[in-house]
Amino acid sequence: MEFGFLTLVIFLLALSGMIFIHELGHFIAARWAKIEVEEFGFGLPSYKIATLFKWQGTEFTVHALPLGGFVRPKGENDPNVPGGFGSASPWKRLVVLVAGPLMNLFTAVIVFSALIAFEGVPVPGRVKIDAVSENSPAQQADIRTGDILLAVNGEEVTEVEAAIAVIRQNLDKPVELLIERDGQKITIVATPLSSRTPQQGALGVGLTYPTRPATFVESVSGGAAITALQAAAIVYLPVAIIQGLIAPEDARLIGFKGIYDLFNFSVQEDVTSRQEAAQAQTAGRASAPQPTNFTLNLIGVLSISLGVFNLFPIPALDGGRILFTLPEILFRKRVPPEWENMVNGVAMLLLIVLMLFVNIMDFINPAQLPTP
Repeated sequence: MEFGFLTLVIFLLALSGMIFIHELGHFIAARWAKIEVEEFGFGLPSYKIATLFKWQGTEFTVHALPLGGFVRPKGENDPNVPGGFGSASPWKRLVVLVAGPLMNLFTAVIVFSALIAFEGVPVPGRVKIDAVSENSPAQQADIRTGDILLAVNGEEVTEVEAAIAVIRQNLDKPVELLIERDGQKITIVATPLSSRTPQQGALGVGLTYPTRPATFVESVSGGAAITALQAAAIVYLPVAIIQGLIAPEDARLIGFKGIYDLFNFSVQEDVTSRQEAAQAQTAGRASAPQPTNFTLNLIGVLSISLGVFNLFPIPALDGGRILFTLPEILFRKRVPPEWENMVNGVAMLLLIVLMLFVNIMDFINPAQLPTP
């Protein structure tokens, strides 16, 4: 099955949605701060196709490049324009700048909360086969998604890490797996291979725990916790690279093609898993595989990345502009606007060059992504 068109649609909708939500945060905060917004554009700033309507001085427009949106506040870079962004107090400017990234992080909380509500909460004590790779020892031995792994070589397993350890101790040797399938216990012999990479897995199975339905509080608190941990990991990433804990090639930036490739993988996995689940239900199997939600998870991760990256103290980004408000807040002395505009302008040009380089490298040296 060809997933190209479906992936492209989902990719454009997801990316546009994340950018639009970011700009919506800026718009809401600006309206709260009584800062006039001249235009809220749907799409990237380009040729204006139409004006949808006007509301309280804001012109809502549609532009030719249908990707995300933008907000154009009055007097954005000029503190001499009354009622504009530049003439607002530093605290109000700070709130407006922070609001965009916070909207992305809030979106991630909603996404991960929905995932927890849909997938349930893991229940330790039993180990479940969550995925089986194509052409793997597990597939050749007829291990199926949804099977419950009870024992390996007669050794009972109740924890995922313990099951992985036992399998790794028996590389290139046949292992006896006690499986529960459709309420019946069966024994399967498979050989974990040392020739397979860690990403592929010696057996080619994904292990997880069975789940139970999550309460509303568990879903929301879990979504917030995942978002916080992911955000902390992104902030710590430069430190981890400097310390040598993560190889630079494993933390490289990717552009639109790299992100598209991630969506392509996720969409394929999600569609395939739903087809397999439907086939299992049609066949009346009790151990129908659980559909994956890689695409929704990817949207959550990218929302966090967009929010956190924009808070980094890099000129031209929200975080860089926040940096310029701090002297005014702490010392009541404002950085000359012409200096701020010059630094942000130069930084924007450098960011454009970096984006071009990253996107070109996506074609010359594509990032190594997981394969189905």
